[in-house]
Amino acid sequence: MISVRNLTKRFGDVLAVHDVTFDVADGEVMGFLGPNGAGKSTTIRILTGYIPATSGTVEIAGRDAFTHSLEIRQHLGYLPENVPLYPEMRVEEYLRFRARLKGVTAKETRGHVERAMDQCGLAHMRRRIVGQLSKGYRQRVGLADALVARPRLLILDEPTGGLDPHQRKEVLELIKGLAHEHTVLLSSHVLAEIESISTRVMIIQRGRLLASGKVDELAERLQEAPRVRLEAKGRRDALLAALAPVARECAGSPEVFELRDGWLQVTLQPPSGRDLREPLAERLRAAAIPLRELSRQAFTLEELFLRITAQAAQRTGDTPSSAGPNVPGASAPVPLPATAADTKAAAP
Repeated sequence: MISVRNLTKRFGDVLAVHDVTFDVADGEVMGFLGPNGAGKSTTIRILTGYIPATSGTVEIAGRDAFTHSLEIRQHLGYLPENVPLYPEMRVEEYLRFRARLKGVTAKETRGHVERAMDQCGLAHMRRRIVGQLSKGYRQRVGLADALVARPRLLILDEPTGGLDPHQRKEVLELIKGLAHEHTVLLSSHVLAEIESISTRVMIIQRGRLLASGKVDELAERLQEAPRVRLEAKGRRDALLAALAPVARECAGSPEVFELRDGWLQVTLQPPSGRDLREPLAERLRAAAIPLRELSRQAFTLEELFLRITAQAAQRTGDTPSSAGPNVPGASAPVPLPATAADTKAAAP
């Protein structure tokens, strides 16, 4: 659905996006991650046709985004971080107006608007004035606006920004439901949200794409095996002595936390490609130490994000949270995992 090759954008001497290449397959939900000032919004504005690129190519549904911009926009729904609404209009009135602006025929407008309101849970709010709605419902109106022309591609920039936990949950559930019918590119600062609904993620920092893939693929690229966590009962020194022959293979020292009733929780980081659960269980059995839990703990997206951005920052001497202007000479990208993106999708 989306094919981006060597995308670069300069604002004078400032390099906002540098040589970015990625694909988003038809029907995929792609999470787009990065610190403030990383180049996410600039990339999204190029994809949606708001600003031109300095160099590189963008294809959406098999069409060049720069030479077929108007045609592509007919099949693209965009929800910006700050939704621009007409507060004096009623919900249904506003969506009808937006549908006609997007080229929906007069005959089809009613059906399109009804469907968008149903998808976003707005049918009972059709007569309400937009400016009198809560933040969560205004966000729903913005999402319905993005859907009203029935686009194949949705680009959502911080769709849950400023919402309370209940509103965020509702909007995320809406987006998850839309993923069955639309390709979605989703930008958010809340990594747990991205992890809960995305099939793949991209991480960008200081204008460069650092990594792309599924969460487990990113862990493999970092050569990080899932951690092992166990809960055993006994003295701390006796437990560590029993685990020592296996723990020596691990990165760093075991993390030990005291639980209730004499139980201890131990977390170890095995070397890549090793599953140490069986030898750990054997060591505890031999030492007659009671064991009640032994499991592998996969890395969260947040942990991987912090590790990847920290590695990139170490290579350039920056702080991982650098958010200032992007400049030439930023870090080189981590090799990207292979994707199954279909870059030859036929135009709608």
